[in-house]
Amino acid sequence: MQFRQQALSKLQSPEEIDLPVRFARPQGWLVLIITVVVVIAASVWAVTGTVASTLGAPGILTHGQGSYVLQSPVSGQVTAVLAEEGKRVPANTPVLKVRTAQGTTTVVRTLAAGRLTTMVATIGSVVTTGADVAAVERVAEPDDPLLATLYVPADSGSTIPVGAPVDLTVQSVPTQRYGVLRGHVKAVGRTVQTRRQITGFLGSSQLGEQFSQKGQPVAVLVQLDRSPGTKSGYTWSSSDGPPYAVDSMTPATGAVRLAEQHPIDWLLP
Repeated sequence: MQFRQQALSKLQSPEEIDLPVRFARPQGWLVLIITVVVVIAASVWAVTGTVASTLGAPGILTHGQGSYVLQSPVSGQVTAVLAEEGKRVPANTPVLKVRTAQGTTTVVRTLAAGRLTTMVATIGSVVTTGADVAAVERVAEPDDPLLATLYVPADSGSTIPVGAPVDLTVQSVPTQRYGVLRGHVKAVGRTVQTRRQITGFLGSSQLGEQFSQKGQPVAVLVQLDRSPGTKSGYTWSSSDGPPYAVDSMTPATGAVRLAEQHPIDWLLP
């Protein structure tokens, strides 16, 4: 009871009525000012600033003209392999000799000029009529430039503009030593690619399965940047790139740099 009376008497004392009341400490004002400045700066950046994003997709280096599969026109045993895998071959070049059960020999020939990318048949193997024996990538001229074909998820294809820069990590080139291959988007497919279409274009059922395992993708054609000063003839993130040429049908992974966006666009519908 005694403490209560002392407290009441102190409140009723007029001695401290004229003392100023401190609403905030100086440190509090400093924190408030900094918070306001940060909010204003973030708002300005959200409206005027830009953020770049990338889209990754698997792909492969090709000459852009597709491939075709050679099939045996007869059933029999392979008695000779006349062409070497990886070499360029003119049209109508003998590839295999197949001896039938009747003792006749049939020569399997290329249909169009290109590069023999896969030789399935070997000497002594038995093939049936219509069996795949080789795959040939179409190449019109020996100096035809390489392109990259990326297989992008269908729902992301519309976000890729023509001309967008692309960085390609090539499987046969150590990235840490020679960097990435440079290029730009040349065309974006308008329709999705089925596994069968991819197989027909690349001449490989394995690649058709690989590029369509997550759904039917859209094909994005990338034109590689040329550079006469490098051994490969193309531009790399390093000054010289690898000291050797890069072959077609080499797997690669592309990082497409999409158009820059203002951060405020992410908040608007």
